Amino acid sequence: METFTGRVWVLGDDIDTDIIIPTEYLALKTIEDMKQYGFSPLRPELAGQIKEGDIIVAGKNFGCGSSREQAPEIIKALGIRCVIAKSYARIFFRNSINNGLLLIEQPDLRDAVSEGDEITVEVNHFVKHQGKEYPIASLPENLVDIINAGGLVKAMRKLNGLD
Repeated sequence: METFTGRVWVLGDDIDTDIIIPTEYLALKTIEDMKQYGFSPLRPELAGQIKEGDIIVAGKNFGCGSSREQAPEIIKALGIRCVIAKSYARIFFRNSINNGLLLIEQPDLRDAVSEGDEITVEVNHFVKHQGKEYPIASLPENLVDIINAGGLVKAMRKLNGLD
C-alpha cells in the first residue's frame, strides 16, 4: 500500500467550490491558467505557497456548492497530494475520484494539526501525526485504481488497452 508524507495546509468547514475556484476564472482556457486563483476568496496567497506533495486538512462539508469539475482539477494542478477532511460533499467526492484526486475522510485530524505540520498517510490504513495514528476507511479497490491511473478516463483507457 502507498505511503507518503506531506506538509499540511489547514482549512475550515464548508469550503465550497466557489472558494476552490471562483466562477469568474472558469472562463480561462486551461486549468494551468486557473490554478493561480485557487482558494483566492479565502486566502489569495495560498495558491502561490502550495508546493508539490502538500496536503490539505479541512473541516466538514469540503467541496460543497456547485458540481464544477474544475475544483478537484485545480487542487491537483496546485500539487496537492490529497485532501483529508471531516466530510465531503457527495458530488465533489466523486468528481475528485474521477479526476484522480485522493480524498480521505477522518473526523479527528483537523482538530489536532497545525498549518505547516508534516503528516504521513498510509493509504487505506491511517494518517500519522506527531506519533499518533488516526485510522481511515479503506476505499474500494476500483476507486483506488481510478486514482492511481490519474482519473476515470485514464483508468478506462488503460483497462481497454488504449494506453
